[in-house]
Amino acid sequence: MLDTYLSSVSNKTNDIMKVLTIFSTIFIPLTFIAGVYGMNFKYIPELNWKYGYIGFWVISLVVTGFMVRFFKNKKWL
Repeated sequence: MLDTYLSSVSNKTNDIMKVLTIFSTIFIPLTFIAGVYGMNFKYIPELNWKYGYIGFWVISLVVTGFMVRFFKNKKWL
């Protein structure tokens, strides 16, 4: 009985770790992109670009959409 209980607890823990891994995998690239554009560089070409802010959000949404689609194709979501 103890082995069965420990096995079920281990399976629940694995499911939770899988969900946390998926969330971190989606948000790590977004954190990197935001970190680069949050720095105070003097010569970032996109700073003077009219659509720089919108471009940042488009890139972020594309990366997020790609990661979500990837995980859905793997049947993890």
